[in-house]
Amino acid sequence: MMRGRSDGGQKKRLIASVCVVALFVCFLFMYYGSSSQGASALEYGRSLRKLGSSYLGGDDDNGDAKQDDSLTNAEDSLVAAKSFPVCDDRHSEIIPCLDRNFIYQMRLKLDLSVMEHYERHCPPPERRFNCLIPPPSGYKVPIKWPKSRDEVWKANIPHTHLAKEKSDQNWMVEKGEKISFPGGGTHFHYGADKYIASMANMLNFSNDVLNDEGRLRTVLDVGCGVASFGAYLLASDIITMSLAPNDVHQNQIQFALERGIPAYLGVLGTKRLPYPSRSFELAHCSRCRIDWLQRDGLLLLELDRVLRPGGYFAYSSPEAYAQDEENLKIWKEMSALVERMCWRIAVKRNQTVIWQKPLSNDCYLEREPGTQPPLCRSDADPDAVSGVLMEACITPYSKHDHKTKGSGLAPWPARLTSSPPRLADFGYSTDTFEKDTELWRQQVDSYWNLMSSKIKSNTVRNIMDMKAHMGSFAAALKDKDVWVMNVVSPDGPNTLKLIYDRGLIGTNHNWCEAFSTYPRTYDMLHAWTVFSDIKSKRCSAEDLLIEMDRILRPTGFVIIRDKESVVESIKKYMQALHWEIVASEKVATGSELDQENDDGESNVVFIVQKKLWLTSESLRDTE
Repeated sequence: MMRGRSDGGQKKRLIASVCVVALFVCFLFMYYGSSSQGASALEYGRSLRKLGSSYLGGDDDNGDAKQDDSLTNAEDSLVAAKSFPVCDDRHSEIIPCLDRNFIYQMRLKLDLSVMEHYERHCPPPERRFNCLIPPPSGYKVPIKWPKSRDEVWKANIPHTHLAKEKSDQNWMVEKGEKISFPGGGTHFHYGADKYIASMANMLNFSNDVLNDEGRLRTVLDVGCGVASFGAYLLASDIITMSLAPNDVHQNQIQFALERGIPAYLGVLGTKRLPYPSRSFELAHCSRCRIDWLQRDGLLLLELDRVLRPGGYFAYSSPEAYAQDEENLKIWKEMSALVERMCWRIAVKRNQTVIWQKPLSNDCYLEREPGTQPPLCRSDADPDAVSGVLMEACITPYSKHDHKTKGSGLAPWPARLTSSPPRLADFGYSTDTFEKDTELWRQQVDSYWNLMSSKIKSNTVRNIMDMKAHMGSFAAALKDKDVWVMNVVSPDGPNTLKLIYDRGLIGTNHNWCEAFSTYPRTYDMLHAWTVFSDIKSKRCSAEDLLIEMDRILRPTGFVIIRDKESVVESIKKYMQALHWEIVASEKVATGSELDQENDDGESNVVFIVQKKLWLTSESLRDTE
């Protein structure tokens, strides 16, 4: 009897123990997410704490209650999504497709001599991060533009080695809690503004202003450092794509973006730069340490591809002025190469030479047969860039450019709203272009009205349009003190050349992969039907949301314009991402921007704001 009762008690205790273990396992599963995706996170279990005083538009956590009650109730009624774990602090600057650790782990066989290790190598889906990237210890909301041009918080980018390494060149200076930027560079220690004025003077541009009365608008700065050259060109209405790899000076582009300066992580390696042909009026290299003679002048020919007719290449480097035997030899060979490319010296003074590209194909056609480098094949697409290898050939002009002896672009700012000459390449009419421009002007006004309680004139600086089409969203922001990275998918019409023809900048990118930028670099992301697009490609919306969170600065905004069903599915991730709903509004039926929806489903404009959060470890470090 006693044994029988004892056995029954043991069974009860066993059942109770099993239930407790089962509940504990369920708790772990709910907290960390599904085992298949949770396994790829680097480290779990980081606790988060909201910093209410750091939210835009609220002094404390009670500010959350100021949201529209209907929005809050709608959010609360949704089924809670899985919570995302937080990546380890040491991954606070991870760039998934430019991750050296991934290259080492996968034992990729790359040719370091041609910079393949600095090109994009994206992890397969099973190796992607499914965790949120934490900000570094002591992170603060970035300093606002234009003050940010000259100083940033040191805690946001806690790397001071460039300040020490480049101390004699005035790149940057460590000053207490901040890092300041005096405007110097490797070749212009005494300031980019003086260097820029001297270049304009060399070219005899009026008033020593480099924009040449609006004719010079887009610039490519190769090996840009912390982008002070591009920063000081902004005052002349010149926008610069500041380009540098994630190399030994690995945080230079991060500093540029933290300062509010247009910049992009890229390298002249084996693949074409992600820009169409004839995109820039000026390319610039100030001691960029690139061997322009390697591989039959391949890299110089890539610059030639992206330069407009009559475009300039400004080269400030010892090869242009030094008299030692080695530099004289390089100069002689480089001069011979550019002469065969039909470039001419526009001016050479002191330590800088400026070459100019021809206006038409005449010089190319007059070269002796067999002259190297050859012209590219007539059937080659000069605007194809996604994964396309560079070729050691000269890209001839289109019939239009050859006939007009130039690009035919209006000066800036008229260029922004003038019908681009390459519009006809897509079968678009001037009327279509003008309607698109006006529609997006109205839509941007509507966006800003929806965000009026949260946004001020200096709230946002770095903006990304994730599906830019013809660039009309960016054009509508002309009178705001912002710049826009316009992104065009490689899968659709390559309208990026229209964007450059409007005097704007952008890049080519597939949103099934991570973007080439550091975490926390954009204040606003605009996603017009981007989620519908990736769904049609069978890519993960969850991966894209995590990637957008990586790119977005704390207190930054996301504007999603998509199908109602798509937006409803996204809403379920708000708590997991630590995003707050700012506004949600149905789009009027029949809107021309949403005519792609042939299933009759309404579109919704959905605006959210990212909260500022820190890991408990970061908070302890800060305190």
